[in-house]
Amino acid sequence: MRQPCATYRLQFREGMTFERAAEIVPYLAELGVSHLYASPIFTAAPGSTHGYDVADHQQLDPALGGEEGFGLLAAALKQHGLGLLLDIVPNHMAVSAANSWWWDVLKHGRDSAYAQHFDIDWSAPKLLLPVLGEPYGEALGEGKLQLKVDERTGEPVLCYYELALPVSPASLSVLLGEEAGDASGPRDDAARRQLLADAAARANADQRMMHELHEAQAWRLGYWRLAREALTYRRFFEIADLIGVRVEDRAVFADVHRLPLRLIRDGAVDGLRIDHIDGLADPKRYLAELGEASGIDFVVVEKILGQKEDLRGDWRCAGATGYEVARLITALQVDPAHRAAMTRGWTGFTGDNPDFARQVLAAKRRILTVNLAGELDGLVRLAHEIAAGDIATRDFGRDALRLAITELAAALPVYRTYIDRDGPSEEDRALIDGAAGRIERGREVEDDRVVAFLSSLLLEPAEGSALRAHFIARFQQTTGPLMAKAVEDTVFYRYNRLIALNEVGGEPDEFGLDPQAFHDAMKERAARWPRALSATATHDTKRGEDARARLAVLSEMPQEWAAAVTRWHEAAADLRRVLRLGPAPSREAEWLLYQALAGAWPADLSLQDEAGLRDLCDRLVSFMVKALREADRRTSWTDQNEGYEAAVEAYVRGLFERGRRALLRDIRATIATIEPAGIVNSLSQLALKLTLPGVPDIYQGCELMDFSFVDPDNRRPVDFAARERLLQDVRGMSAADAMAQWRQGLPKLWLLDRLLGLRRRHADIFASGSYAPVEVHGEEAAHVFAFARILNGRSVVVVIPRLVLRHLDTRDTSWLGTAFSATSLHLPTEAAWTHGLDGAAIKGGKIPVSTLWKGLPLAVLEPC
Repeated sequence: MRQPCATYRLQFREGMTFERAAEIVPYLAELGVSHLYASPIFTAAPGSTHGYDVADHQQLDPALGGEEGFGLLAAALKQHGLGLLLDIVPNHMAVSAANSWWWDVLKHGRDSAYAQHFDIDWSAPKLLLPVLGEPYGEALGEGKLQLKVDERTGEPVLCYYELALPVSPASLSVLLGEEAGDASGPRDDAARRQLLADAAARANADQRMMHELHEAQAWRLGYWRLAREALTYRRFFEIADLIGVRVEDRAVFADVHRLPLRLIRDGAVDGLRIDHIDGLADPKRYLAELGEASGIDFVVVEKILGQKEDLRGDWRCAGATGYEVARLITALQVDPAHRAAMTRGWTGFTGDNPDFARQVLAAKRRILTVNLAGELDGLVRLAHEIAAGDIATRDFGRDALRLAITELAAALPVYRTYIDRDGPSEEDRALIDGAAGRIERGREVEDDRVVAFLSSLLLEPAEGSALRAHFIARFQQTTGPLMAKAVEDTVFYRYNRLIALNEVGGEPDEFGLDPQAFHDAMKERAARWPRALSATATHDTKRGEDARARLAVLSEMPQEWAAAVTRWHEAAADLRRVLRLGPAPSREAEWLLYQALAGAWPADLSLQDEAGLRDLCDRLVSFMVKALREADRRTSWTDQNEGYEAAVEAYVRGLFERGRRALLRDIRATIATIEPAGIVNSLSQLALKLTLPGVPDIYQGCELMDFSFVDPDNRRPVDFAARERLLQDVRGMSAADAMAQWRQGLPKLWLLDRLLGLRRRHADIFASGSYAPVEVHGEEAAHVFAFARILNGRSVVVVIPRLVLRHLDTRDTSWLGTAFSATSLHLPTEAAWTHGLDGAAIKGGKIPVSTLWKGLPLAVLEPC
C-alpha cells in the first residue's frame, strides 16, 4: 500500500459523485498530491449533505453512484497513480428509516437481531423517540398520529407527518383481536392489506385505540425537547438523529467494517481516517482490532488535543488529523506583545468577561445540566447504585452525586481520559487527580468525600464490577461531547477577542506563541508522529484558512482595530434609528460581525460589484444567525429569538445598502490595510504545512484563497475547471508575476505547485527527516522563522516572515523590500544550495534574508 505524501480532501454529495470525482483525478495527479482523501461514502440518510449520518455501513451510497461509480473512481485513481484515504464513521449511525438495523430494532425491540448493535439502555421502560413538534398528548389529540399500510411492503406503519415507524407484529392484536394471526400468517396479500387498511381506519378514528397501539410498541414518541433529559440511547453530541454504535462488541465491529475491509483487501483503499475517536468506549482496543483486521499501517484519528496534551503513544495509528498544526501555525502569526491592548479594545467596546477559563467552566456546567441532562442523569443513576452497595458510601445522595459529577466533568482540562480494562494510565490518573483538586479548591462541592468516591470509581480497578466499568465508559463518552459543545460550539462564539484563534483545536486564550515553543512542538512531532496529517482547513473549521491568516494580522494593530470598530458603531447610529433596531445588534455581536467581515471579504471584490456584494452580504447574514444561536445569549437553536435575529439581519443588510456606501467604503479601506500582511501569512502558512513534520492535507478548493465562513459556507461547490486552467498558467510565471496577481489567489497556487514538487523530489527527507531550528541574527530576527528538515546529512531549509504588517511595501516586487537586509540566515553548511522555488543558486553560510525573499516573501532551500 502506498504511503501518503500529500492528501487532497474531497467532500462527496452536494453534486460530488464518484463519477465526478473520477473526472477530477487527472487534475489532482497533475497538482502533485499522492492521495485522494474522501469524506464518508457509505449509504447515508436520504438527503444527507455530509455522509456522517451513515444508514448502511455495508453499501456504497447509490446516491454517489454505488459500486459501479466507485469502480470508475478506483480505476481513475489507479491509472494516475493516486491512492485513497477513506473517512469512516464507527461511532454512530443515522436514526432513519433508511437504516435497516434501526428499523429492525424499532420493530422487534430487545428481541431484534440488532438490539446490541446500538448503545441503547434496555433497562428503560421504552426506547424514547423525541421527534414530535409538540407534547405527545397534543399530537394524539389533534390526530397527527396516523396508522397506514406501507404501499411497498404491505406492513403497518405509525406515521407522524412524513415520519413512518414500524409496528411490532405482537401489537397487531390491539387492532385486529383474533384476526391478528390472519394478518401475520401466509395468506392472500391483497386480502391481508385490506384487513390492515380497515384496522388502520378504525385506529385513526379512535384516539383510545391509537394510544393503546402506541403503548404496545418497544418505543414511544415524545416531544423533541425530551431529548435533553430522557433519551434512552447514546447520541452523537446532542444530536438525537445520530445513535451511538457499540463497535466495542466484536460482532458489531465486524458488521460495521465489512465493506471498508473489503475495499482494503481489493487494493482500493490505502488508509483510513477514523471519525470522532473520542466517542468510542475504548479507542486503544478499537485501533488494535482495526489494525489486526485491516493489515494497513496508515490510520489517522480525528482527535482534538488539549494545549498540553499529546496523542496516546500506545495507540495503533499514524497520528491525528491535524487540528493541532493549524493551532500552532495561527499562534505563530499572532503577536503576543499586543495581548493586553487587544483585550482592552475588546472588553472596552463589548464589556465582555476576558477570563476564558471562567467562561468555559460556566458553559460546561450549563451544557451538562441542561443540554446533556439525560447523560448526566444516567451517570448519577450508575454512581448512586454503586454507592448504595457499600456501607461506606451508601449515604451519598443523588443531588450530592449530581453536583460532584458535574464539577468533575467540568474541571477536566481535556476532552476525555482513556481508562480501559487495564485501568488508568499515569496520564489518566494525573488528569482525574488534578480535576478533583480543582474541585476541592473551588469549594463548589461541600463534601470532599463524594469527590473522592467518584475519583475512586474511575481510578481503582473495575475488575468484577460491570456497573463500575459501565460508569467509567459512560463518563468518558460524556466528557468529550461536553467539551465540544461548551467550548467549540458555545464559548468560541462568545469569546471573540480575536476570532482567528477560535478554531477547532484552537486555544482562544493562547494569544501568540513563542517561536521556540513552536520549534519544540515540531521536534516532538518529527520524533513521534511524522506521518500524522497537517491541516489548515477542514470541513469542520470555523473559517477559511486564509480568512484566519488575515485576521491574525489584527493582533499587530489592536488600537487601530478597536478605534475602527468604535467609528463604525457610531457611524451606524443612523442605520439603527431608521430601521428601529434598538439595541440590536449587541456590542459583542458587532465586534464579531466586523471581524467576520474583515476575514471573509474576497480580495478581488470591489465596491462596484453589486452582485458580489449581495453574495457576501447573504453569506454574512447566514453566518451571523448561526453564530448568535451557537453563542446562546440572546437567541439559540432551541429557543430562537426571531425579533433579535431579524434586527441583526436588517443591520447587516443595511451596511451593504447603496445609500450607505460611505460606511462600507471605510470598512473596506481598513480591510485593505491588513490584506497584504494577510497574503504573506497565507503563503507562510502554506509553506509551513507543506514542509513541517507530517503529511500535508489540502482541503478542496484551497489551492486558491479561502475566505469562507463556517459550514455550510466552507462546503460550497468548487470550480475545479478554473483551478486546472490556472495551474497551467502559474507554471509559466515567475514568483513576481504570480505575486502581482495576488487578488486572484495566484501566488498560493504557484507556491503549492512548487512545494508539492519539492516534496516529491525529497520525499525521504519529508517522510523521515528530523526537525531543527536554523539560526537568524540581526535587527529583524524576531520577524524571521527558519528551520531545517534533515536526513543523512541532507537538508531542506524553510525561511518565512512573521508579524510583518509594518514591514510591507507592496510597491516593491519583493513586498518586503530592504527591511530584512540587516538580518541574516545562518545556513547549516557552507555548501551550495538551490532556491527550491525559483531554482536560483544560493551560496551557503551567512546570507541576508532580503536576498532570499526576492519576488516572494519566503524561501525554501534545497541541497544541490
